[in-house]
Amino acid sequence: MAEAVHLTGMTWDHSRGYDPMVATSKAYADTHPGVTITWEKRSLQAFADRPIEEMAHTYDLMVIDHPHVGEVARNGLLMALDGIGRDDELKTLAAQSVGVSHPSYEFDGRQWALAIDAATPVAAFRPDRLDAAPTRWDEVVALARKGEVGFALIPINALMTFMGLARNQDVPIADGDTFIARDQGRQVLDRMREIVALMDPRCLTLDPIGIYEWMGRTADAPAYSPFGYGYTNYSRDGYCPFPLQFADAPGIDDNGPRGTVIGGTGIAVSASSRHRDVAADYAFWIAGAECQRGPFFAAGGQPGNAVAWEDEACNAATRDFFRATRRTLETAWLRPRYDGYMRLQDRGGDIVHACLRGEIGVEEALDRLQTAFRETRK
Repeated sequence: MAEAVHLTGMTWDHSRGYDPMVATSKAYADTHPGVTITWEKRSLQAFADRPIEEMAHTYDLMVIDHPHVGEVARNGLLMALDGIGRDDELKTLAAQSVGVSHPSYEFDGRQWALAIDAATPVAAFRPDRLDAAPTRWDEVVALARKGEVGFALIPINALMTFMGLARNQDVPIADGDTFIARDQGRQVLDRMREIVALMDPRCLTLDPIGIYEWMGRTADAPAYSPFGYGYTNYSRDGYCPFPLQFADAPGIDDNGPRGTVIGGTGIAVSASSRHRDVAADYAFWIAGAECQRGPFFAAGGQPGNAVAWEDEACNAATRDFFRATRRTLETAWLRPRYDGYMRLQDRGGDIVHACLRGEIGVEEALDRLQTAFRETRK
């Protein structure tokens, strides 16, 4: 009798992050007798804060964010997924990547995870209140003056918005020895401070889930969010009383939605796993087109595979989420991933957030961002 194989995994605590892993694990086990996979979950913040080193020694499988790959490449905590006899499958997955989702998990010439979830800040609106989403920033500001705009601005999202607004105008970020040129950084912060003053202060305390919960479950919530990592769940019938419709993010001028900061998640295999071959087999299967547009999506997942994004059934079930936001995904920006970047992200988010709260001025915020960038590059 073949040895029973039990794998454990860690993911994040939201129906989008947990339910698809449970459903696909059951489907995989049904076709692989003797294999079981169980998943644990932590809050999004706790998940982000827990070191990969700690998780890699505890779990066989991990759902991770791509900014960690610089650290991963240095310390050998994860199993590289290239060079294990599946390079043809890797080429297929690379060709089916939504934007830079797949290459975001490549670092130093190795593939450290497979994209299973694609996301970037996109717009969301209440179709019962608005006919369409604004496409230009001046239209967003005009809507904010009417009290109809709210978006996620806790520290991490404040930093992602800051970088996304800069990249929309092709302003370099973390280029050479400079985090952002002074004049351009000042313009971005001024723009953000202007719209924050027009919105409900609770936006500074909410992540995208909090914004969508507010919009989707409260009749008089803001009707529009210009930036927030997309969640197809809120566009599906029955998920919330006021289903949301998602659209491309606005551009500053007529330059479209480009420059939002790519997010999403990938599935990785611990180098310490006793069953790395089985774990890798499951990882490749769940990242593949058939699983992504089938059981993964059906369980509430937000696929990272373009075949699912083009699938008629997936679009029909989400008010055309995938078609309506694809341009934003395809023009999204890949943030830095050097070993040490996560410290910059933590510090940078707090700095931008303090500026938006009025606790520090624009010039001090830019000084602190430059210092944080310099110190985390050492």
